[in-house]
Amino acid sequence: MANEQTSEELNRCRLILTANPKSVAPDALLTAAQAGDVASVILYSNDSEPHVFENYCKQVTPLLQAENCAVIVADDTQSFGKSGADGLFLEKEKPNLEDIIARFSPQNIVGCGNIKARHNALEIGELKPDFVFFGKLAGDIRPEAHPKNLKLAEWWATLVEIPGVVMGGNTLETVIEVAPTGIEFIALEKAIFDKGGVADNVVSANALLDEHGPSFDEEDE
Repeated sequence: MANEQTSEELNRCRLILTANPKSVAPDALLTAAQAGDVASVILYSNDSEPHVFENYCKQVTPLLQAENCAVIVADDTQSFGKSGADGLFLEKEKPNLEDIIARFSPQNIVGCGNIKARHNALEIGELKPDFVFFGKLAGDIRPEAHPKNLKLAEWWATLVEIPGVVMGGNTLETVIEVAPTGIEFIALEKAIFDKGGVADNVVSANALLDEHGPSFDEEDE
């Protein structure tokens, strides 16, 4: 979901950030992307006015892309198209999900959320998105990740090749519980932007991923 060279160098669970205009300023996102490995950023509106969200996407997308960080826009094809983002995240339930994926893939990254159970995950997996997301954007309301999402992630990582993302909790320690599941990505927001220095938090999150994230090469042996 980001720079290929970085993906090869860091063959373990990687960091994704989530942000919206009300929660994270553009300069904070840039600081995070410059501080260490950030595979991608998922932008979502969180009830912001449509023009506010569109302008936000337009402002931060080139800044992040210059740092080899992929930009994914959630549930807004217009803001996705006008900002030049790298991909689209479909979190809200959509009856025409298969058609949307076919429309934007493979030329763009397309991810899917709204996963509530194993059968639901497998149905979405059959549509061949580029990634699936366990949890909800802005769902980091507790220090730890939701136990159901951890169980789904561990099951998915052992069964399906499509990369997965888990929404973590609102502390850096959540990395310690998510990384060992074998999932490819952990999504953080409050743990990075709400407590302490943004750059230091990105460095610390990556250090924890280095320590607790199993190497995918080792898993394949």
